[in-house]
Amino acid sequence: MLSKKALAISPSPTMAIDSKAKEMQSQGIDVIGFGAGEPDFDTPALIRDEAIRAINEGHTRYTPAAGTLEVREAICSKLLTDNGLSYKPSQIVVSNGAKHSINNVLAALLNPGDEVLIPTPYWVSYPEMVRLNDGIPVAVETELTNNLKATVDDLRKSLSSKSKALILNSPSNPTGQVYSKEELTAIADFCIENKIFVISDEIYEKLIYGQEKHFSIAAFNEKIKDLTIVVNGVSKSYAMTGWRIGYTASSVEIATVMANIQSHTASNPNSIAQKATVAALKGQQDSVAEMRRAFEKRRRYIFERINSLPYLKALEPQGAFYIFVSTADALGKSYRNNKLKNSDHFAALLLENQKVAVVPGTGFGAPDYVRLSFATSMEKIVEGLNRLEIFINEIK
Repeated sequence: MLSKKALAISPSPTMAIDSKAKEMQSQGIDVIGFGAGEPDFDTPALIRDEAIRAINEGHTRYTPAAGTLEVREAICSKLLTDNGLSYKPSQIVVSNGAKHSINNVLAALLNPGDEVLIPTPYWVSYPEMVRLNDGIPVAVETELTNNLKATVDDLRKSLSSKSKALILNSPSNPTGQVYSKEELTAIADFCIENKIFVISDEIYEKLIYGQEKHFSIAAFNEKIKDLTIVVNGVSKSYAMTGWRIGYTASSVEIATVMANIQSHTASNPNSIAQKATVAALKGQQDSVAEMRRAFEKRRRYIFERINSLPYLKALEPQGAFYIFVSTADALGKSYRNNKLKNSDHFAALLLENQKVAVVPGTGFGAPDYVRLSFATSMEKIVEGLNRLEIFINEIK
């Protein structure tokens, strides 16, 4: 008998839809995929060059479990410059991607039965990682009137004596929403009052549009900083998804526990990718601005185009590279004699009939929605939305 805990874990729907689309493409089928959660740009040349140099200079051996001093110092400098956060290298743990970082945090914090508050819609992996670490994920329902962001009132409804931590994601995957300074201040006060840890996932920090600004909740005061574990990485900002470098900033106590866990599970993050990360954080940031401008153009187009279609309603993304679209008005109606049951059915019919792959909202805790990534070329976005429009116009 295999592990009951492992067997209870659901596969990632984002990975599943992406795999299905790629399988169809390998068969010669012209599929437009909106499932990808990674930038469609190449890693900048200065970062690639540093990795090649690291290989040629022999930086191919084990490093300290929490990462080299060089990369942790570069992260400390970044956090101070960008976020007004002062940390020492002993408070930084570098891992194999931000997902690995979050798992380390949960492993360090949770005892069996501890509850973790997770505002909906949430990134699909949060609840499953909580369960894998013997915790209980508690979905915090949010309201469309607040753009699907959690308020203190929402959090209070889900609070219990077992509440141990809150996972906060800004900018959000899947909604693209950004928490304001005022919203974060209220949440910080709530967490201090109730002695709840904050796992602040800031991986999309550099991808913010319009007049919105990113604020790290840990920067507000020492009390909330002590309760916060900042999670970030280089995957999204520097088109380094395959390099697998994420990191945390926390109290020395929590960082020490996470480093111990990592030493027994993964030894250390990739030595060459650590060298490349130093170059990413300390080098010219022109490539980040260039990517953001491209995403900004795509964001405006996809938002306006989707909201012009019948049955669909989308929140305007303020950050990240996703748009979250309500299909509620289409559900219950028919497409080619198929009554649309839910967003999974909507996505399946769209892929089958128009060869467009979107991610159903079920795995995000929002079954009436679908998520589209605009981390693909404008040409593919235009063609994909043309096909979506044909699909929508056949719904009666």
